[in-house]
Amino acid sequence: MNIFEAVLLGAVEGFTEFLPISSTGHLTILEKLLGYRIDAPDITAFTAIIQSGAVLATVIFLRHDLIRIIAAWFRGVFSSEQRGNADYRFGWAVILGSIPIGIIGLLFQDTIETTLRSLWFVAGALILYSGVMWFADHAATQVRHQEDVTWKDTLIIGTVQCLALIPGVSRSGATMTAGLLRDFDRVTVTKLSFFLSIPALLGATVLQTVQEYDGISTANGGVGWPATITATVVSFIVGWFAVSWLLKFIARHSYSIFIGYRLVLGALLMVLLATGVIDAK
Repeated sequence: MNIFEAVLLGAVEGFTEFLPISSTGHLTILEKLLGYRIDAPDITAFTAIIQSGAVLATVIFLRHDLIRIIAAWFRGVFSSEQRGNADYRFGWAVILGSIPIGIIGLLFQDTIETTLRSLWFVAGALILYSGVMWFADHAATQVRHQEDVTWKDTLIIGTVQCLALIPGVSRSGATMTAGLLRDFDRVTVTKLSFFLSIPALLGATVLQTVQEYDGISTANGGVGWPATITATVVSFIVGWFAVSWLLKFIARHSYSIFIGYRLVLGALLMVLLATGVIDAK
């Protein structure tokens, strides 16, 4: 992989990671258009690893919230008097909400990295999950806020997050939709999506780095670590601006623009696949 391709893929990852339009779906489509075999182990690992750049941008952007929540969680663990704190409960909620995707991801890793990488799955998920997003966006009462989040809420949202293992569904789209159906406001579900992304995506990065470290190396025919690191850095830079923009945008708008975009992209992809312009894998 040359540096230009690495920068392009990193920018796409950083911009799309937290938008409900599926970053993995976009990377899979772009990787295919660039001529890569999208179910190759090094490409699958590259796609997972560069997500850590966007996650790191989120960690830094939300650092004050994270420090407050982590501090409250530790105080609550060691002192029963501190357990009534909303940040302590929120900390436990994020931990419990992160468990389902870790379990499902490990159990079905082979299927996720091979069968589900087909562009037919990407196209179908982009279109079908748009209907779920539209329903949630219109049915949500948005009467609940961050201080109302419980472990039950995040366990449900975290379980729905497992659908994001299908490229095209969108991890943020899945968590935001589930949050809206739990009657949280859009800013709360967006922030909650950010928090749940941290353990999920960092876990995937560590796993793929350990498993495919040698496979990514150009000496073994992989995409190369210089390209992987470059894409990760670009993902961090673009992700920082994307997170800032999304929080401001979602405070005043619905998800309609994202739903419309998903439908158009999914339909276009199906046409390209059906006419043989591009192959599914």
